[in-house]
Amino acid sequence: QVQLVESGGGLVQAGGSLRLSCVASGVLFRIDDMAWYRQAPGNERELVASISRGGSTTYADSVKGRFTISRDNPRNTMALQMNSLKPEDTGVYYCNADISTLASPFTNNYWGQGTQVTVSS
Repeated sequence: QVQLVESGGGLVQAGGSLRLSCVASGVLFRIDDMAWYRQAPGNERELVASISRGGSTTYADSVKGRFTISRDNPRNTMALQMNSLKPEDTGVYYCNADISTLASPFTNNYWGQGTQVTVSS
């Protein structure tokens, strides 16, 4: 059983910072691409940032220069440092990862349960 658990969300004023973390647990063999998505009320879920196993990163235009994604492969963790937060960054942030386990050679895509980020103006 694979689990992704996010933490670090909360309420912050505009201009402030938050750091989100995601931990993958279970009988893991390999974690490939990892990503953060977010979903605001009434909106579709959107990609915020992604990171490959080798550390290559991509960012949504709206967060470039403000957010930094990172990962620690031996610890099966990923983080999102969010600076200069804006009210439009408000939403539920989800961890996403492509993971294979010892029980199966196939890679499956997994989601965390989400963590709420609220930025007040």
